Amino acid sequence: QLVESGGGLVQAGGSLRLSCAASGRTFSNYGVGWFRQVPGKEREFVAAISWNDRSTYYGDSVKGRFSISRDNAKKTVYLQMNSLQSEDTAVYYCAANPLTTAQEMRVMTPRSWGQGAQVTVSS
Repeated sequence: QLVESGGGLVQAGGSLRLSCAASGRTFSNYGVGWFRQVPGKEREFVAAISWNDRSTYYGDSVKGRFSISRDNAKKTVYLQMNSLQSEDTAVYYCAANPLTTAQEMRVMTPRSWGQGAQVTVSS
């Protein structure tokens, strides 16, 4: 089970940090990614972190602004979002898949999903 937190309302140029807390004993064996979706649009890949070497991969629209990290002891993955823009407004979902790298996460549909967290950036 995945539970997102940390969403909210922020002004353009501001920052937010999303957290994705997982339950289960084998969290370290899972690649984890963040995706986002705006109503009426397709889901967009945001960022992912590998299960093994913590390598990361980012969508083009967030490179240089967002950073993904994980703390396996806390079974939590974080998405630090800086320099937020109105175009970043969306529902953000974390997702996990066993033994998956960040690059693989970008082009697949992960097995497990959180309920989503709303991020709203006001201009």
